[in-house]
Amino acid sequence: MSRIATKFKDIRREGRKGFIPFVSAGDPDLPRSLDIVLDLAKNGADIIELGVPFSDPMADGPTIQMSSQRALKSGMTVSNVLEMTRELRTSTDVPIVLFSYLNPLCRYGLERFAKEAMRAGVDGVLITDVVDGEASEIASILTDQNIDMISLIAPTTTDERLARIAMTSSGFIYAVSRTGVTGTREDTSDSAETLVKRARRYTDLPIAVGFGISTPGQITDVWRYADAAVVGSAIVAEIERSLGATNSVERVRKFVSRLIPRQHELGGE
Repeated sequence: MSRIATKFKDIRREGRKGFIPFVSAGDPDLPRSLDIVLDLAKNGADIIELGVPFSDPMADGPTIQMSSQRALKSGMTVSNVLEMTRELRTSTDVPIVLFSYLNPLCRYGLERFAKEAMRAGVDGVLITDVVDGEASEIASILTDQNIDMISLIAPTTTDERLARIAMTSSGFIYAVSRTGVTGTREDTSDSAETLVKRARRYTDLPIAVGFGISTPGQITDVWRYADAAVVGSAIVAEIERSLGATNSVERVRKFVSRLIPRQHELGGE
């Protein structure tokens, strides 16, 4: 059983829901990024998504676009992200999912990437811009290395595509709460709950909901109907606000501690 599957099994056994933070690997630089991620692993993260910096992140809003640019400016590459994962693995066993666009992985070489990702301790890979045929081929390459292929679904995904996506996915399904790019929003979309209900007809995999989740109330709402909430832009924005400070790790920790709701009311411990 993979680390991701084991984590969701533990979450369900404990009667709670999952929290998955996203950060751009290497933002604002490798040492601080490494410290932030390790601190997240110690303080509430069930799974961590590491964004692979890319020069044209078209699915992302300005907050994550800027974080990707800061990471690239600091010298981050696919190799550096894998090295960062290897370093994280010396201190934590929290599952790590790499969140990437297809272009940098193709340039690196998909089979080479999969083999090195496995050796680095990567648990899952989510590629934002693959279509069905590519997804099936890439899923085969990843699963050969015991790496989960995490797939995105959106409110506009047809039932036919939901069925196909479910067949090639493992680990969990990432449900986009709304159409558009990443970024914080005041309210979550009702379409996210409908999407999760539709997806459950085709898969028994856990379903996490992300895009625009930025407040404790939104997380609590997502936890009503999904297995985990993903928070990205809100955390990345806090990293950006702390750029000139010497206590970035502490500031992000305090922000996240205020963000994660207590779960006893939901039946958790």
